[in-house]
Amino acid sequence: MAARVDEDKCTGCGSCVEVCPVEAIIVEEVATINADECLECGACVDECPNEAISLD
Repeated sequence: MAARVDEDKCTGCGSCVEVCPVEAIIVEEVATINADECLECGACVDECPNEAISLD
């Protein structure tokens, strides 16, 4: 399953975008992950300073 963003915790800082190896994340006000492109590598989970991203 692709990574998920908790929109209540996400501040839109963009840290996740910088570490995503397949550019599956965009940030407008909050991060959005393209499930079809996500590799489930967990790089964004580890990078998020607000613990707003999880792999379920």
